[in-house]
Amino acid sequence: MSSPLLRLLRRIDHHRRQVWLAALCSVLNKIFDLAPPVLIGAALDVVVEQEDSLLAQLGVTDVVHQLVLLAALTVLVWGLESVFEYAFAWLWRTLAQTVQHELRLDAYAHIQDLDMAWFAERSRGGLMSVLNDDINQLERFLDGGANNILQVATTAVVVGATFFGVSAGVAVWAIAPVPLILWGSFRFQKTIAPRYAAVREKVGALNAILANNLSGIATIKSFTSEEREVARLSAASEAYRSANKQAIAVSSAFSPLIRMAIVIGFTATMVYGGWLAIHGEIAAGAYTVLVFLTQRLLWPLTRLGETFDLYQRAMASTTRVLDLLDTPVQITDGETVLTEVKGDVCFQDISFAYPERPPLLADFSLTIPAGRTVAIVGSTGSGKSTLLRLLLRFFDVDSGQVTLDGHDVRDLTLASLRQSVGVVSQHVFLFPGTVRDNIVYGRTDATDDAVFAAAKLAEAHDFISALPQGYDTVIGEQGQKLSGGQRQRLSIARAVLTDAPILALDEATSAVDNDTEAAIQRSMRKLAEGRTTIVIAHRLSTIRHADEIVVMEGGVVVERGRHEELADAGGRYARLWAVQTGTSDAA
Repeated sequence: MSSPLLRLLRRIDHHRRQVWLAALCSVLNKIFDLAPPVLIGAALDVVVEQEDSLLAQLGVTDVVHQLVLLAALTVLVWGLESVFEYAFAWLWRTLAQTVQHELRLDAYAHIQDLDMAWFAERSRGGLMSVLNDDINQLERFLDGGANNILQVATTAVVVGATFFGVSAGVAVWAIAPVPLILWGSFRFQKTIAPRYAAVREKVGALNAILANNLSGIATIKSFTSEEREVARLSAASEAYRSANKQAIAVSSAFSPLIRMAIVIGFTATMVYGGWLAIHGEIAAGAYTVLVFLTQRLLWPLTRLGETFDLYQRAMASTTRVLDLLDTPVQITDGETVLTEVKGDVCFQDISFAYPERPPLLADFSLTIPAGRTVAIVGSTGSGKSTLLRLLLRFFDVDSGQVTLDGHDVRDLTLASLRQSVGVVSQHVFLFPGTVRDNIVYGRTDATDDAVFAAAKLAEAHDFISALPQGYDTVIGEQGQKLSGGQRQRLSIARAVLTDAPILALDEATSAVDNDTEAAIQRSMRKLAEGRTTIVIAHRLSTIRHADEIVVMEGGVVVERGRHEELADAGGRYARLWAVQTGTSDAA
């Protein structure tokens, strides 16, 4: 696999022009930044040599004119240095902001295309770490680290050329530490890279615990597990700190060791160059230039440790981000767009197993005619909810096919398939925002009248009207300001508003009281008219009026019929009904 840097450059290839322009500005800024020592040397040369100075040899013989020329050149050099400093800072920083924006959006969009099985193997905190921390690390490198590397390289080339132009002997002594510094830098890079990869893994695990615990704070409090969770977080945080300490131990040693190597070159230039100047082999001004430039060459190399440190953090993060973007999408989009949907649903000889689990469905078949209300009941793990996930293509069947109006759902576009099914789940998810925002989530162009009608049908209008700001009341993250039953009714109103030809209710009344359940049942009977309705329920009272009830056990259909028929048949359904109505003690 290619290096993270090459992968990144390929990813941002459409910004090539700005990268090259930013790099050019960095190089030009450094060239003009290195010019003042040359001007200082020229000024000293004018003062010492006067009419015999280098400028005099170039045609400016008057000493005053030489000084005026140097003053003008100084203003020009400093002005150009400032212009290019502004230019490279603006170009690199805007590039960093643009790249992090694009990568975050691309990564998030890609995550939304991945199948549900992939999410089952990932933690929410780990994904948050990639989308935030890792992308921010890359932004910090583009913001400053790339410029530092370019300017150090420019310094080495320009100063090296100047040294060899003035005195090859001094140049050899001045650059003698450079190979050692570069060797140490690359050795440092190889040593620190795996340590920062470990740091990124540890921070992902830490974020996973934080995200999970903040979501489950009510459960933690209910079981008085605060101290246990603090201890668990402490262990994860200590692992993160330990990984960072190992990286810091290596990175902190780099600059002091490099400084000792730099002393060799600086001292050699000062002593050997001074000896040459004393014996007239180089001019005093040239000696001054060499001393200044030696410092300008060698001292920036002390920042290589910090720059490589930033680089390795960024590359570790880049690897995680790009690996995420390279994750293949298993549930691919079909090409057929559904326009007119009748609602015929058919599961034909399907077999399915969740990853690394035994088969759940084997040669299973079930037909749900358009316009019918079919209830599916059975014990936990019998495969009821799995049927809805297969219909919506959250997962694909291992064999057989699921069809909608005769079309294999794998041939349909995901948008037209999922827009044909209005889903109300027992696990209600509401977004931060207002009541209205959540009801219109699936149909943002809905009118107020349509919103009110959907809320009334879901038996939600009365409690919404009683809220402080009615439909404009902010309900908080996950609707935490509402009761469980209120949240469920909002999710039903959201599904009602989409007016989908198929309605899927997965334990939709599990969190409401008996009175509300009865009211919702009345609304659902009205809503089910003219559309296919699939109801999954444990509470059998909610499905008494279904056109057909299907009883599942162990991934197979064991009974099917209307409520009265099944209740009188004395089978599995009859036993479940007896338990729930209090006429029996066991199922």
